Amino acid sequence: MKHAFPQVGAGQIVGLFGGSFDPPHRGHVHVTLEAMKAFGLDRVWWLVSPGNPLKERGPAPMAQRMAAAQAMMRHPRVEVTDIEARLGTRATADTIRRLRALYPQVRFVWLMGADNLAQFHQWQDWRYIMDVVPIGVVARPGERISARMSPAARTYRKWRLDGQARHLLGQAQAPAWCFVNAPMIDLSSTGLRAQGEWIAQEASLSGR
Repeated sequence: MKHAFPQVGAGQIVGLFGGSFDPPHRGHVHVTLEAMKAFGLDRVWWLVSPGNPLKERGPAPMAQRMAAAQAMMRHPRVEVTDIEARLGTRATADTIRRLRALYPQVRFVWLMGADNLAQFHQWQDWRYIMDVVPIGVVARPGERISARMSPAARTYRKWRLDGQARHLLGQAQAPAWCFVNAPMIDLSSTGLRAQGEWIAQEASLSGR
C-alpha cells in the first residue's frame, strides 16, 4: 500500500531516519525521540527502505514492515513513510537529492545510530550526503569508539559540532555533524529476527 508524501511547512527542520526496519523495535523509537530532542527537530520521518544495498538478504515485505513501524512509532511529530519506494530510490544519496528538490524550503537532517557512522564511508556518495545535509548521530551500544574513529568522522572532524551546540544542528550549514551520547537500548533488528520477533509481531497485528 502506498502512502501520500508528507506535508510540511516551509522552514521546518525535518529529521530523516532511514532503515529497513526489519523489524522495527524500541531502539528505533528511542533513537528517534532522543534525536528530536537533542537536535531541535520539528518533525522526523521514518524512511522505510525497499532494501539496504549493503545487505545481501532482502527484508520482509514492505507492507508488513510499514504496518509494524506504524504500530511501533506513535508520536504526533513522527511520520512513517514509504518515500523511497514511491521515488524509486535505493541509495540514501539519491533519496536526499530527490527530497531536496521536492521540498526546497525544508531543512533536512539525516539521522543515524553510531553503528552506521562507523561504516558510513561504504555508502554510495557518502561525501555528497555529508556535504548537503547536517547529520545527527545518536550513540548505540558498543559503537562509540569505532564511530568516533571511523573514516567519515576523521575526514569531517573539523565540521563536527560540540555536543553543547547540538540544538543548533538543524540550522547549521552543511557539512555539519554532531555526535550525542544518550541512554541506550541494546536492541537490534538482526537479533530480533533471530528470536522470531516477526512471528510475534504478525500475531499481534492480526489480533491473534
